[in-house]
Amino acid sequence: MRLAIKEINENSHLLPNVTLGYKIYDSCATHVAGQRAILTVLNGPNEVSSMMCYRASPVKAVVGDSGSSQSIVVSRTLQPFGIPMISYFSTCSCLSNRIKYPTFFRTIPNDDYQVKAIAQLIQRFGWTWVAVVTEDDEYGRFALQGLIKEFKNIGVCLAYYEMIPKVYSRKRILEIIDVMKKSAAKVVISFSGEGELYPLLKEYANQNMTGIQWIASEAWVTASLFAHSDFYPSLGGTIGFAVRQGQIPGLRDYLVKVHPSVYPGNSLVQELWSSVFGCSLLPSNSSDGAGAGLPPCTGNESLEDQQSIYLDTSSLRVSYNVYKAVYAIAHSLHNLITCEPGKGPFKDFTCADASNIEPWQLQVYLQEVSFTNLGEEINFDDNGDPIPSYDVINWQRGTDGNIKFVTVGLYDASKDAEKCLSVEEEAIIWNGLPNKASCKQLSVCSESCPPGTRKAARKGEPLCCFDCVPYSIDCIACAADYWSNAERTKCIPKEVEYLGYDEMGITLTVIAILGACLTIGVLAVFLHHRNTPLVRVNNSELSFFILLSLTLCFLCSVTFIGEPTFWSCMFRHTAFSVAFSLCISCILGKTLVVLAAFRATRPGSNVMKWLGPRQQKIIIFFCTFIQIIICAIWLISAPPFPLKNTAYQRSRIILECSIGSDLAFWCVLGYIGVLASLCFVLAFLARKLPDNFNEAKYITFSMLIFCAVWIAFIPAYVSSPGKYTVAVEIFAILASSFGLLLSIFAPKCYIILLKAEKNNKQYLMGRANPKIKTHHF
Repeated sequence: MRLAIKEINENSHLLPNVTLGYKIYDSCATHVAGQRAILTVLNGPNEVSSMMCYRASPVKAVVGDSGSSQSIVVSRTLQPFGIPMISYFSTCSCLSNRIKYPTFFRTIPNDDYQVKAIAQLIQRFGWTWVAVVTEDDEYGRFALQGLIKEFKNIGVCLAYYEMIPKVYSRKRILEIIDVMKKSAAKVVISFSGEGELYPLLKEYANQNMTGIQWIASEAWVTASLFAHSDFYPSLGGTIGFAVRQGQIPGLRDYLVKVHPSVYPGNSLVQELWSSVFGCSLLPSNSSDGAGAGLPPCTGNESLEDQQSIYLDTSSLRVSYNVYKAVYAIAHSLHNLITCEPGKGPFKDFTCADASNIEPWQLQVYLQEVSFTNLGEEINFDDNGDPIPSYDVINWQRGTDGNIKFVTVGLYDASKDAEKCLSVEEEAIIWNGLPNKASCKQLSVCSESCPPGTRKAARKGEPLCCFDCVPYSIDCIACAADYWSNAERTKCIPKEVEYLGYDEMGITLTVIAILGACLTIGVLAVFLHHRNTPLVRVNNSELSFFILLSLTLCFLCSVTFIGEPTFWSCMFRHTAFSVAFSLCISCILGKTLVVLAAFRATRPGSNVMKWLGPRQQKIIIFFCTFIQIIICAIWLISAPPFPLKNTAYQRSRIILECSIGSDLAFWCVLGYIGVLASLCFVLAFLARKLPDNFNEAKYITFSMLIFCAVWIAFIPAYVSSPGKYTVAVEIFAILASSFGLLLSIFAPKCYIILLKAEKNNKQYLMGRANPKIKTHHF
């Protein structure tokens, strides 16, 4: 505090031409001393020693107190005068009540956030059976209320709650120790100041008690009082939440300059000298005050030569809060003094009179103050609380055997709830436990029930305490979409299986797209060479129809991949059946033309009159239209639909398309089979007709492949399980499509692209080679 005031008074930018004064009182961590100190400040008798105190108390703000109980008393006393106070260590959530404590501010988070942090820590490690020990005041009682509320939300039970008396009682301490020994709870949370807690923990260590995991509040988690090596066997591994530490540049240099010659007669310096050097600054005949009974000091003692906790500025927590409190007051006072007329916060936008500042005016500026100090943003919310954050501290053994406070995590309440707490679990040392895995079952009232047993509540005990008894009733059947886990203790969702875009689905999709692209490529070749004899003699228009329908056949297989839906189930079967019917109808028309062309060469034959281009289109349309009628009847009467099949495997759901009507499905396939068979018979009859390029023999071979694929499809389709049923159907579509494409069009593409010299009328009619027998009609 003194260093902060010194820096501010020497700062030419903050409160220029204004000097801050101060008075320091020791409340001795008691209500009475705190009340006496604040009344002395307000009344002023025997305390007026300078010209600045010629009128009523000049105090504009108070920094303190440390304990919540003392702060409650001080705040209530200051309220009638409107004097704001900033506490650096009072954490009771009750002080955030702006109705009861309108002038209270603090630079330490309130316990509501600490309670939430402790609840998250307990939930993280799976502890369900915990105890609470607090001091007997508002700090402890409000913390307990918050813990009980959080425990209900996360399913944690309170084993016992003990309160440490404000007035020391060895009998009461021993009673608490006895309760701790008998309880199964191995996690104890303590909200207490170090002074109140010391007798309990001293007795706890003296009795060599171990195996209890202490969770410390910010009030004692970094207390040097417990850092001695004697406490480590019992308290090592303690974990808790501490005020965020900060750095105060120049503090150590400022501290080492303290000397009795600089502060003569200062009681605090006298006490410091007695503690650090073991000597007394008082006269030898004095029996009162610090250093009584100690040898006199020489005056040559220097703090620079000492290694004491007094000079340890590496981990400033409470001191840093004091530092921030002083700067908050200074910045608020600076804003008040530099207020521009017409822009003030008071009535009609007026400013305060800088020569006669009222404390309540300063409070208005404190509420709105916001500044950055040493890289940290400092401000207060509507309740006078700062931005809440804590360091997670773990007590570990140092190299000297004493306890060192190691930071192992962070709690930042400004983040999302699930991201507030971050802990380095591997860095934590546990009390009496070898590793992190052991801590998971450290404090539970009852272990989890093994398979085949159930929980049975114990009469008069919390829900966390139960017995495990064998099931006395039959197992409960899981819902249709659920399946029992391996231990048969609960129902878990069944795995859903269908042919999606996994490795198999992607492979089939790629093959289908390649087939469609290859077909389009052949179509492009035929279009480019449409005026050549080979293309013209093979009825180019029907060839184009066949290639387009084959492209549709390849693409329709893709509709069978993916999660089945009502529309996709209807579309996939309809598209497949119509596309193949169109393709086979075109091939049938081409076969009829080939057969009729040779019959037409006989004298008196007029067959071609009935198989002209128009009649060919009518045949294709009529054959395809019959399939469309069958599909329409199918979709109207009993359409395909998505089905969750659990009959094949009870542990999983096979999501598939039910065909709706078996009769309709086999009618569709049967009709395609009839067309293919008819086409095969006609092509077979025309296979030996004369011509160098008799297309009938290629159609015969293609129909043979087509029929073989679909005959083999039937047993494979019936016997394939799950998604493999769909894969078999897709394979049959692709195999038969490739069979048709390659058998009919590969020989033609070979001649068009590689043997262009044969693509002439003479060769096709068998007159290019004299060795070839010619036929004359």
